[in-house]
Amino acid sequence: MDPALSARPGDRALTAPTVSCVFVCHDGEGRVLLARRGAGARDEPGTWDTGAGALEHGESFEAAVAREVREEYTAEALRIETIGVRNILRGEPVSHWVAVVCAVEVDPSAVAIGEPHKFDALGWFGLDDLPAPRHSQLEETLALFRARRS
Repeated sequence: MDPALSARPGDRALTAPTVSCVFVCHDGEGRVLLARRGAGARDEPGTWDTGAGALEHGESFEAAVAREVREEYTAEALRIETIGVRNILRGEPVSHWVAVVCAVEVDPSAVAIGEPHKFDALGWFGLDDLPAPRHSQLEETLALFRARRS
């Protein structure tokens, strides 16, 4: 097997485009769920961000999002809507992610930190009352979420 294919998605993104499913969890009432990245996060610890995870071989976007929502937030995705695609080039050396961005309605009472090694806090926020500091990719992701509501 090609070593690039067996590497973790974050490592593969340094040598080839890697597909990520980014999701904005919301409560259907205008609030979004954000997680503060902990010390064990891959990048930008201490910043607030939406959820995301790599697409696995043979998996649909919807299945990947539902799996990642369960893993990261212990909740079931009630409704998944694809809201955009982003081509993300970051850092030096450049990591390359193709992000399929989804809006995901969840039950706020079912949400909890499912990956404490990656996140140290969760919160529900209005789009006009977001916490800081924010992950470098958060604004562009939320712009797609805002545009879907227009």
